[in-house]
Amino acid sequence: MAFQLRRRQPVSRGRYTPRLWSVWLVAPLTLMLVGAVSYLIYQGVYDLLAHAASSQKPRKSVDVNDVIKTTVTALTLVGAVLAGIYAYRKQLLAEGDAHRADASQLADRYTTAAEQLGHEQAAVRLAGVYALARLADDWEEQRQVCIDVLCAYLRMPYEPDSDSEGHRSGERDVRHTIIRVIRDHVRDVEHPASWCDCDFDFTGATFDGGDFSWGHFRGRVTFDDATFRGREVSFRSSTVGGPTFLGGKVSFDGATVTDGGAVNFESAVVRSDGTITFDHAVVSNEGAVTFNGAEVKANGWVSFGDAAFSRSGQASFNHAKLCGRVSFERAVVANHGKVNFNGTEFRDRGHVVFEHTVASSGGTISLEQTAVHAGGRVVFSHFVVNDGAIILDRATFSGVVIFDHAVLNDGGRVSFNDAEITDDGRVIFDSLAVNGAQVVWGSVPRPAGVY
Repeated sequence: MAFQLRRRQPVSRGRYTPRLWSVWLVAPLTLMLVGAVSYLIYQGVYDLLAHAASSQKPRKSVDVNDVIKTTVTALTLVGAVLAGIYAYRKQLLAEGDAHRADASQLADRYTTAAEQLGHEQAAVRLAGVYALARLADDWEEQRQVCIDVLCAYLRMPYEPDSDSEGHRSGERDVRHTIIRVIRDHVRDVEHPASWCDCDFDFTGATFDGGDFSWGHFRGRVTFDDATFRGREVSFRSSTVGGPTFLGGKVSFDGATVTDGGAVNFESAVVRSDGTITFDHAVVSNEGAVTFNGAEVKANGWVSFGDAAFSRSGQASFNHAKLCGRVSFERAVVANHGKVNFNGTEFRDRGHVVFEHTVASSGGTISLEQTAVHAGGRVVFSHFVVNDGAIILDRATFSGVVIFDHAVLNDGGRVSFNDAEITDDGRVIFDSLAVNGAQVVWGSVPRPAGVY
């Protein structure tokens, strides 16, 4: 692996030796300046003494020795100033040498750590992980570069199955050590060597477990086209965005969560303008993406646009508190895939949108015991149910539930069993088409023309 060091500051700050004029230019100029200053001082002192002498009675002549003494005193002061400037110049040179030596040492440490990461033996690669992490702590100027190298290692091809041809002994330990190192550096926001504001690029990486819990992500975190297999990757109680650095984003666009793999955001907090996206993600074969107990603040956003859930793959927001937006636009829930919002609370404009979403072949969207408070919304727009189900049993509606141009086809099921609509709540049916689907209306008023 080859990585080029980069500086985040202007190039001028990369110079450790100050810009100094040539001595062959400075020396003559200094002599000329000293001569000119000496002459001016001598002339000025002479004129002052001459003026003072002329005003005395009887008139006295100017004592040249007094003029010379005063001039020498003034020149001594000038010399002291010049000596101070020279000493300051020497200090700048010494500091430049020290900075250059430090930079050289840090660059050597970087080279050594990068070579260790590419070693055949897992123990040496582990040493490289810790060496690079320590270097990132010590070298703020190149911290992002060191993090990029660790992320690049995780993006390299990886075969977790020990029986497969491409499996490397000890590789799982190395990769999970990198994840732990990253987790430990994003937990303490106030630490001077915190990585919370850095970017993390895991595009196309393969994960067979990992723990990012209690982390704070204020920069951009990318898991696009990543694969999660076999074990859980936890973001439990983590935060995306922050009170100072808003707009944090974690992207899982195009990711695959399969074979029992899981991405866990349980009790996580998506702050104002924070974003988590699973657009075009595939969740299948008992894979799971969980936001159980999570909190999405106002203007926070979680997106599953064009995602596909099948073969018991699921997304879960059970008992979450949503004041922001959750979107399943154009998502497909099929072959016993599930999307669960059981016991979820929608507050203060919090809403979920199922627009152009399809539930078919045993796919289920469940909002059992959900509480849609005033200002909250659940929207099924241009929604199609083909042998799938929407469950809103025992839900409480103080906000708005909208079925806009929804189509409920034969074999589908929609249930409002024991649902409660308060005085301020509304369930709106706009151009609803029921084509043989089973609908359990409960206390929800049946729309006109629907039987």
